Amino acid sequence: MHSAILLGISRNKFAQTSQIKKVFNMKNEIHPDYHMIKVAMTDGTEYETRSTWGSEGDTLTLEIDPKSHPAWVGGTKQVQDKGRVAQFNKRFANFKLSK
Repeated sequence: MHSAILLGISRNKFAQTSQIKKVFNMKNEIHPDYHMIKVAMTDGTEYETRSTWGSEGDTLTLEIDPKSHPAWVGGTKQVQDKGRVAQFNKRFANFKLSK
C-alpha cells in the first residue's frame, strides 16, 4: 500500500497485475543468485532460508546467534574468545611469581 502511494499509483491501478509488473519490473542479469541454504545455530539446530551467501545447499555455521549472544540472553555470559588476550591467558595460565 505504501509503495503504491510513493510511486503515485492509485489504489485501483495497483490492484491490477499488469500495473504491478510494469512498476516492479527488475533488470535482468544484475542481481545476485538468490538460493536456498542451511543455517546451523550454535546449539546444533538448523533451518533453511533463502540467501545470496554461498551457493545452493551450502551450510552457514554461526559462531554467535540470538540463543548465545549476551545482548539477547541477558546477563554477562562470556563468549568464547579466540583472540590475542585468550591466547595470552592460555599460554601464561600456570605462570606464578615467587617472592
